[in-house]
Amino acid sequence: MHHVAFIVYPGFELLDVSGPASVFNGANRALKQQGRPAFYKVDLSSAQGGVIKSSSGVGVETRPVIELQPGEAQTVLVVGAEREPLLLALGDPALRAAVPQLAGKAERFGSVCTGGFFLAALGLLDGRRIATHWDSCKPLSKAFPKVRVDPDALYVVDGRLWTSAGVTTGIDMALAMIAHDLDATIAGEVAKRLVLYARRPGYQSQFSPVLQAQVKGDSPFAELIGWIQSNLDAPLDVPSLAARAGLTERTFHRKFVAATGKTPARFVEIARLDAARMLLSRGLSLKSVAAQVGLFPTARLTEAFERRFGVAPRLFREMHAEL
Repeated sequence: MHHVAFIVYPGFELLDVSGPASVFNGANRALKQQGRPAFYKVDLSSAQGGVIKSSSGVGVETRPVIELQPGEAQTVLVVGAEREPLLLALGDPALRAAVPQLAGKAERFGSVCTGGFFLAALGLLDGRRIATHWDSCKPLSKAFPKVRVDPDALYVVDGRLWTSAGVTTGIDMALAMIAHDLDATIAGEVAKRLVLYARRPGYQSQFSPVLQAQVKGDSPFAELIGWIQSNLDAPLDVPSLAARAGLTERTFHRKFVAATGKTPARFVEIARLDAARMLLSRGLSLKSVAAQVGLFPTARLTEAFERRFGVAPRLFREMHAEL
């Protein structure tokens, strides 16, 4: 079996463990339904073992990290936490001694959310490209300049190193591991059983323009933004959007920029290109994607896609359609 070991400590983020662990368990369930043996074994290790309480107050049973022999776990993942619990974990000699040895002998190692700080502090991320929580990208880059932080990725695979961004992205990374270890069909079955909206690829941005615009609950354009997302193939010029918002064009433009930080045209283009990227990852034709996201003809889609992502949409589809 493939042994997955999570490294936890007092005050850790529970979802960093429970999300990915549920994914691995879901893979075992899907395999059982096919008459195949379980593939994953999951356990949790901490400095001293015993019950370790998460930041939410929920405790989990762990084994002492010293009992976990280097090479015993094929996947070793350090989970994240807020600043104070993370600093305390970094000061624990048992964890500092064990993690480099475990990571060095594992088939793959990595982190969920801010667990990347722990690995970086041990020098395990120098020269590597990683993902971490969007709020920690700048602090991590500043504290560890040798680490290449990708602020836009949900998760990053750099050789044996797997790192994910904030909290729920650990689920996306675990699904990608299943697709790598077993196959995409099993990963899809797990995502379906967990009632996930979509199996998100690592290149998807942590913060979509829609989420950024809706962070404030009192956003005056929340309803309009939802409508834009559902009608990307419609005319989305300023006159049309201003009329729908019941404002003059000048007032609409000014208030929209104040609310979202982007001009209406820029916001619409980003929303269309993010949607195009997801549709292409599903293997849809360029013609179909261009029509669905309002970037028709395909030459218009190609020009805008290359300008933003630096790769032709056709090549992008070939690279990612199996995810």
